[in-house]
Amino acid sequence: MYDIPVFKTQDSQKVIDFISKHPFAMLIGSNDTNEPVATQVPMFLEFENDRAYLRGHLMKHTTHYQAFEKNPQVLVIFQGPQTYVSATWYQNPHSASTWNYMSVHCKGNIKFLGQESLESILQQTTLHFENGNHDSPTVFNNLPKDYKDRLMKAIVSFEIEVTNMEHVFKLSQNQDAKSFQNIISELKKGDSQAQEIAEEMEKLKK
Repeated sequence: MYDIPVFKTQDSQKVIDFISKHPFAMLIGSNDTNEPVATQVPMFLEFENDRAYLRGHLMKHTTHYQAFEKNPQVLVIFQGPQTYVSATWYQNPHSASTWNYMSVHCKGNIKFLGQESLESILQQTTLHFENGNHDSPTVFNNLPKDYKDRLMKAIVSFEIEVTNMEHVFKLSQNQDAKSFQNIISELKKGDSQAQEIAEEMEKLKK
C-alpha cells in the first residue's frame, strides 16, 4: 500500500466511516503450506476497550476456513470507488495518467466464535442490510427455526483483532488547483464510480 502522506487523511473517523460504507471486504490469508486463500464477506468494525475488531461469518468446510484454522494471520481489504484519470485532463498533459481509488487495509488475527456469537452476528448483518427493518422476513430472528438450525451448521462466526490499519484515499491531491478541478469536471461525465470519486474530491475543497 502507498505510504504517501498526501493521499491520507488525518481524520480517523473518515476511515471508520469508509469501512462502514463499504463493508463487503476481501479476507485474505494463507494455509500451512503458504498457499494464498481469499474470500469476500461483509464485516463490521467495532471497538471495545480501545481495541478494534472486525466481525462477520463465513462458510465452513472450505479451503479458506481450513486455512484460517491453521494460520490465523489475515489481511482484510475494504475497497471503495475507483476510476482511471487521464493525464490529458492536467494542465501539463505530457505526463503519466493514473488511477484514483479509496482503500483500507486491516491486518490482524482471526478467531472463530461460538453459536451465541454467530446468532448475534447474523441478526446484526441481516438487520443492517435490511435497513433496520425488524419486520423483514429475511432478518435472522424472523427465519423459521428449522431453517436457522440447518443454516448455522454450515457457517461459522469470526472476529479479527485489528493490529494494523492503513488507508489510501488517492484523489489527485498532488495536482495543482486547475488540474484538480478539471479532473472533477471530467469524472462527472463518467460512470457511477467516476462520479463518486468526483464527489469525494469535491469534499476535499470544503
